[in-house]
Amino acid sequence: MPDIRLVQRTDFPYVTEVSSDWLLLADGSLDSTQALASAVIVALGTDRLAGPSDLLPDPDSTDRRGWWGDLDADIWGSWPIGSRLWLLRRSKIVPPGTFQPPTMVLIEQYVAEALQPILDLRIASRLEIEVVRMNKQRIDVLIEVYRGPELAVDLRYQVLWDDITPQGPSYPFVSGLLPAP
Repeated sequence: MPDIRLVQRTDFPYVTEVSSDWLLLADGSLDSTQALASAVIVALGTDRLAGPSDLLPDPDSTDRRGWWGDLDADIWGSWPIGSRLWLLRRSKIVPPGTFQPPTMVLIEQYVAEALQPILDLRIASRLEIEVVRMNKQRIDVLIEVYRGPELAVDLRYQVLWDDITPQGPSYPFVSGLLPAP
């Protein structure tokens, strides 16, 4: 049985959080198309285990997150699932030229790391990742996943920063997931 198609929810009440849902067809059955797109959503929308030297968003916490199944991933011929984008949840956007790595560089590294298994397993032939700062509080990541010479998945991953409002940090979400033509 193929994977179940996941879609990101950005409508109310999901506007301030990441939420995925199964896509149902008109007859009530589960949509099983777009397995590659679902794999990208899982890779970017779940939390990978932080490394021992990673700075955690909450200095009072020792929770490095991750998925318990990753502990035995090597035994089963699998790979760690998720991204370390969650580490940037409470950070400021750091420009180049500071003592810390620039935020845009970290985002590109974390996205590439999360999607690398798709290349390693030859599920895709090429990834193109472009990180763009849209304004003071928003960075978009444009991702294109190719199978052979053909574009298979095209999406925009938005990482939002909201330091000013009292509602707390914003959460990243995936939007604009398009199937290949």
